[in-house]
Amino acid sequence: MKNLSSAEIRKMFLDFFQTKGHTIEPSASLVPVNDPTLLWVNSGVATLKKYFDGTVIPKNPRITNAQKCIRTNDIENVGKTARHQTFFEMLGNFSVGDYFKKDAIPWAFEFLTSPDWIGMDVEKLYVTTYPKDTETQKIWAEVGILPDHIIKEEDNFWDIGEGPCGPDSEVFYDRGQSFNNLSEDDPENYPGGENERYLEVWNIVFSELNHLPNGKYVEQPHKNIDTGMGLERLVSIIQGTKTNFETDLFKPIIEQAEELSDNRKYGKNDEDDVSFKIIADHARTVSFAVGDGALPSNEGRGYVIRRLIRRAVLNGKKIGIDGPFLYKLVPTVGKIMESYYPEVSQQQEFIAKTIQQEEKRFSDTLNDGLTLLNGVIAELHKKDEKMIDGASAFKLYDTYGFPLEMTREYAHDEGLDVDEDGFKENMEAQKQRARNARGNLQSMGMQDETLMEIKTKSEFVGYDHNEIKATLKDIVSEDKEVSTVSDGKAQLVFDKTPFYAEMGGQVADIGGIYDNNGNQVAEVVDVQHAPNGQNIHLVNVFNELKTDNEYELKIDVDFREKVRHNHTATHLLDQALRDVVGPRTHQAGSLVEPDYLRFDFNSNTALTDEQISQLETIVNKKIWQAIPVKTEVLPIEEAKKKKGAIALFSEKYGDLVRVVEIDDYSVEFCGGTHARNTSELGLFKITSESAIGSGIRRVEAVTGEEAFKYLNTQLQLLQETASTMKVNQLKDVPQRATQLIDDNKALKRDNQNLKTQLTSQKSNEIFDHVEDINGFKVIADIVPADMSALRQLADKWKNDKNSDILVLGASADKKASLVVAVNKDAQDKGVKAGDVIKKIAKEIQGGGGGRPDMAQAGGKNPAGLTNALQMAKDVIKSY
Repeated sequence: MKNLSSAEIRKMFLDFFQTKGHTIEPSASLVPVNDPTLLWVNSGVATLKKYFDGTVIPKNPRITNAQKCIRTNDIENVGKTARHQTFFEMLGNFSVGDYFKKDAIPWAFEFLTSPDWIGMDVEKLYVTTYPKDTETQKIWAEVGILPDHIIKEEDNFWDIGEGPCGPDSEVFYDRGQSFNNLSEDDPENYPGGENERYLEVWNIVFSELNHLPNGKYVEQPHKNIDTGMGLERLVSIIQGTKTNFETDLFKPIIEQAEELSDNRKYGKNDEDDVSFKIIADHARTVSFAVGDGALPSNEGRGYVIRRLIRRAVLNGKKIGIDGPFLYKLVPTVGKIMESYYPEVSQQQEFIAKTIQQEEKRFSDTLNDGLTLLNGVIAELHKKDEKMIDGASAFKLYDTYGFPLEMTREYAHDEGLDVDEDGFKENMEAQKQRARNARGNLQSMGMQDETLMEIKTKSEFVGYDHNEIKATLKDIVSEDKEVSTVSDGKAQLVFDKTPFYAEMGGQVADIGGIYDNNGNQVAEVVDVQHAPNGQNIHLVNVFNELKTDNEYELKIDVDFREKVRHNHTATHLLDQALRDVVGPRTHQAGSLVEPDYLRFDFNSNTALTDEQISQLETIVNKKIWQAIPVKTEVLPIEEAKKKKGAIALFSEKYGDLVRVVEIDDYSVEFCGGTHARNTSELGLFKITSESAIGSGIRRVEAVTGEEAFKYLNTQLQLLQETASTMKVNQLKDVPQRATQLIDDNKALKRDNQNLKTQLTSQKSNEIFDHVEDINGFKVIADIVPADMSALRQLADKWKNDKNSDILVLGASADKKASLVVAVNKDAQDKGVKAGDVIKKIAKEIQGGGGGRPDMAQAGGKNPAGLTNALQMAKDVIKSY
């Protein structure tokens, strides 16, 4: 077996399948695009779903890739096992309705065993197969796998519910008896079992069936091959390491962590090794995740990043690293991966800064968590209890990032235990909430055989024409291809069309289809891309339509014009955001409608009023400069180098790309329709800015007529406000508003002063009325005040020492308030303000609490105040 680096192995895999006619698909972003079923891209096939479900027919049905992935379902196991990782690379080769078992299996065998490629010893390879899949078993034997190394396993059937499925075959490598961690008679001691000796290398899925909603399985119209081989595992075999973490993918990160620690060394102590592995894994994950646009936050992907950073920081503390350090590992991660993933090195300053800020933020959170934990421990000591409850332990884990073992360690130092069963119950409840939130989204759709079979050539001519005559080539009605249709809904394909199909955030055109006599025969309500790339028109049919007949296709010109203007505005806004917010800002989605546009971008902070004003000024200046909007079709590399065009993350580009230029200010790849000149936009106005998810903000805006309507409406509202405020000129409204606010504040101050005076006067009456209850001097009364006044009275009572116990009630704004205060003598005899308030608060339909000397409560039943005071007296009698 050859001695190869990870970079050489990755390249060798892709080169091998390129020799077999495969197209190399670049690794996609870790942040899924238009896929609500995934939090992260978690497999090589995840980004190819559109090919496998028939939504899109690839130019080449043979595809290979090295795809970066994140999986977070087993975070707790990372560092504790040889191969668990949150970030990993999946090598794969895929056939979309092309080759099948007779090619896929021999190629896998050739790549692994040929001296021209990896050169593994055939005798060390084992394969598992689905028992009924005799064809696969036969082919493996024919290529050279020893008969007793072909194992039948019922689990070798890949099925995720509705959609494509089929038998699979896994390839295992025997690392030898020295790696065996089980006894010879252990039922897991075999290729395919849970052991360290036989390492799974490759999984080949023969996707030949469709799992229908009714539970039945039927053959797919196009059989597919979907394979996955973890690069890290393959590298560990080739480099002869005990685990993935000693390979060249991790070792430089671990070595840097050793230098940052207090003289700890990897391989000397099992507990330290776990921390080193966690740090190395999480450094890779967060570097790539942030590089792909995900930012730390309290939800979704952002929460995963935050949790990984905190887990790494806590493990840094375990090996003697104090203060932020994870950000220092980013350049090392970038250097290891830059041969295939240059993006981390290219963005290392931004990535490192983002991670460092999060580490600093966690330092504060960590202190808050310790405060909570110390409070829980103190309360247990006070009650002479020995168990930290599961809910508190989980809160420390979920909110403050404390792993259970850290809480357990603190508890044991204090002679306490942790309710780990309760912790697990809270953890499972959270997972269930997450599952419920995700719902039952289908991971991969089933193929639409009818649309997949339509191979008609169709040309889009809508850049230059609003109406044309075209020949109807295909009609699909009720999921069947027909030659004629007279009513209802149908899908139509013409040899050419002016109708734009929805793509890149721009909505589809609408319009009509007319016969040669000028009669409208159908209404176009939507246009989408068919699997083979044609623009397929979704229509309501009025009169008979026949294939091979000629029809006139007319788009709704007013609709198109407004969409064109808004699309050009998104390009200007995109660049303006980079100018105002920062060069790292990038698009995270968009929608271009005729009456408004929206633009999503990555940011953890809201735009300020000043930034919004700057954006509007930049875009409007470009509009008023009347800049021609130019389009040009160029080879993709020329467009990138010569024009410096920006490629949007959500799009896949071919060899030729359409470049949209607005002077030298905005140059982007774009297949949408645009204004001919920026002056056509007329006016640009941002109408809203908001958060829509973790690290993602949304701007909504209008142009032209809609912008005029919006501003006119705002002006009318301002005029109405001026009239209400009795201001003659609009320019005086802000000054008048400021004056009214100041007047209101002054009135509130005066009102509060009067309340204070009344309270002071009332206190003389209240404090003169002292009752003797069970040997305690008690003052209990209802006063016309609010909670603030009650607290003032309690402070005065404390200073004046008028009685042992004070119980006051008040009502304001249909709400009830209670305050109980107890002096030290009464406390020593067992009276606690917090205990009293908890017992009487129910009378006002509320709750509260506090310290032994002072407690308060609020409720929504002022009528219960009399009963509350009487109950307080009864409680005092019981002491």
